[in-house]
Amino acid sequence: MTENKVAEIIVDACFKIHTTLGPGLLESVYEAVLAHELQKRGLSVVRQLSLPVVYDGVVLDEGFRADLIVEDLVIVELKSVEIVAPVHKKQLNTYLRLSGKKLGLLINFGANLIKDGITRVANGMPS
Repeated sequence: MTENKVAEIIVDACFKIHTTLGPGLLESVYEAVLAHELQKRGLSVVRQLSLPVVYDGVVLDEGFRADLIVEDLVIVELKSVEIVAPVHKKQLNTYLRLSGKKLGLLINFGANLIKDGITRVANGMPS
């Protein structure tokens, strides 16, 4: 399965969840529900995976935690805020670069319309 196909399934699941639950819940709730929905659809999902950072030949365990990694292809960073800050996209871009993944989705369940809350971030692949 390609990154784009996985992203398509993730986006579809987000639409279903947002339509059912609406905006305003805690990020952790959306994370659990999205993981459940994606697993129902047959995808492998890892939550809150700690990924180390290698700097100057040293492995630092204090790297970052990915909200979700789907099919070991796509990093999903979840928010539940009024407005996504520019730093959130920068963080996801850095996560992609450090992990070697090519595609990430920044999803803000706090948006009134979920289509306005989804940002695709690519690292070395066509947008």
